[in-house]
Amino acid sequence: MSDANGTAGDGVNPEKELSAENLPGQRGQGGEEIRVQRGMFGANNGGDTSGYGGLVRSVRLPGPAARPYGGWFDEVADELEGALEEQDLLPENAIGKTVVDRGEITFHIEREHLVRVAKTLRDDPALRFELCTGVSGVHYPHDKGRELHAVYHLRSITHNRVIRLEVSVPDSDPHIPSLFPVYPTNDWHERETYDFFGIVFDGHPALTRIMMPDDWQGHPQRKDYPLGGIPVEYKGAQIPAPDQRRSYS
Repeated sequence: MSDANGTAGDGVNPEKELSAENLPGQRGQGGEEIRVQRGMFGANNGGDTSGYGGLVRSVRLPGPAARPYGGWFDEVADELEGALEEQDLLPENAIGKTVVDRGEITFHIEREHLVRVAKTLRDDPALRFELCTGVSGVHYPHDKGRELHAVYHLRSITHNRVIRLEVSVPDSDPHIPSLFPVYPTNDWHERETYDFFGIVFDGHPALTRIMMPDDWQGHPQRKDYPLGGIPVEYKGAQIPAPDQRRSYS
């Protein structure tokens, strides 16, 4: 038995429309294209052994959403914007864009307003995002002028809601205000993000490495960090880079 989308024998679910929008990782033509990736993992010079070395795909970030966002997202957005206006801060000066993607709402915040926005989200009775579960770093080397991103997940225990804040900064000026004064549990997370990505959280009480040795050079989870070739000090050996460990014909 078959339908317009395929046959039962070819692995297609006849009850689900097959389109670019419902395939994992696809954004169609929407969003902001930051680069074109070749191969499955971006490896060059024979390092891609996946069999997908000829794959070419566009890497896109989700674009801004248009109202209505849906569900309680509009309520949170309205309350946040109204609370900022009460503080004589134009919402469009603090919120660069609002993204709704994969069932989550993300407010992209200008870094100079991050602390005020976080305090508002924490203290406003209609918002009450009392808990920040940490900050994660992301490195997009091809997102020019916004190569480093810090992503915060905020949870409202009062209202049982979760939102995301995102701040982007350039490689040349990787400074973001610390949220330690607002959410003290960010102490360790900001240290880890600094250690691995090189984002400097201004105002942090002790911004030192947390995983790597104090004298380690570089930030090992940045996408321009070398994969291998790092001396293993306790043995005096050296691990070659992946595309130099074996040759593939």
